[in-house]
Amino acid sequence: QLQLVESGGDSVQAGGFLRLSCVASRYFNKKLAWAWFRQVEGKEREGVASLDFDGTIRYAASVKGRFTISKDVAKVTAYLQMNDLKPEDSAVYYCAADYKFRAGLGTSEYNYWGQGTRVTVSS
Repeated sequence: QLQLVESGGDSVQAGGFLRLSCVASRYFNKKLAWAWFRQVEGKEREGVASLDFDGTIRYAASVKGRFTISKDVAKVTAYLQMNDLKPEDSAVYYCAADYKFRAGLGTSEYNYWGQGTRVTVSS
């Protein structure tokens, strides 16, 4: 079944940037909806950005204008460029994908998840 592996998490200072990557494998087609979520311990997982197969992009209000989601269809990889990072962006970031035309930012829309990559932003 579809497997996702994230990378790119790190510790940075406020105002810095990071680029997360999510590589898919064992897919049976490349028509995927992608999303990035994040979770702080003790809190619910929240949607950060999504990129539907039809190209529709959605962002959480807290990251709009600072984060950019993109994909490379040939490489079956999704990216999350995170600029102007803030301490409140600190979390474990998860990549999610599914064989859907549209999925959006709901956790229930995705059946396939990566293991997570930690982002820590210090003030």
